[in-house]
Amino acid sequence: MSTPHNEANLGDIAKTVIMPGDPLRAKYIADNFLTDVKLVNSVRGIYTYTGKYKNKEVSIMASGMGMPSMGIYSYELYKFYDVENIIRIGSCGSYKSDLKLFDIILAENTFSESNFALTLNNDDCHIVSSDSVLNNTIISTAKENNIDVHLGNTVCTDCFDVYMTDVNKFLARVPDNFNPLSAEMEAFALFYVAKMLNKKAACLMSVVDSKYIKEIATPEERQTGLNNMIKLALESVLSL
Repeated sequence: MSTPHNEANLGDIAKTVIMPGDPLRAKYIADNFLTDVKLVNSVRGIYTYTGKYKNKEVSIMASGMGMPSMGIYSYELYKFYDVENIIRIGSCGSYKSDLKLFDIILAENTFSESNFALTLNNDDCHIVSSDSVLNNTIISTAKENNIDVHLGNTVCTDCFDVYMTDVNKFLARVPDNFNPLSAEMEAFALFYVAKMLNKKAACLMSVVDSKYIKEIATPEERQTGLNNMIKLALESVLSL
């Protein structure tokens, strides 16, 4: 079995999938953290690897950038490949002064102005939550491995927030008391698709830019400098 976007056969993809945005980050994880690795998809350069982490089967699949791309791949994984859990691991921009480069954030709820839910499912929904059971597993794993995690709300945007003409006007439209820690571009689609299909989803992010920090992580750092987040996601898989 395959889809227009995925050449893998049913059974090639594990029940739990770790999803970075960048295909090269997926390759980096497969090369450096997994054993018995097999490339099961390369359509459109969206590399997907299945292997073992400490003898637990897991797949690593890139999502691409933005909600449409994440929406397609997460839907197909849940609907056609019997995937139960997806943990997004990605980069984000921080909205809090106390967050530093490569601090890890675990999304609890995400807000988007997008009409993704309306278009997909005729649902005028703009706030959606991660799976609490999956989040609790990640939090417990973080404590066991002495990895600091910031739990909180995030915003999911249709464009790179650094390029917005006035990010403060966008933030003024975020619901009162939502208090987002960060911004990224995929979690809303992932969480909504998981909710619609009765599956589990979580989103881990590492801070790579902030209006409070002068330096911005380089592309090389974004690809390879996120090992604590990668380790946390993989260690969490052992409990699923």
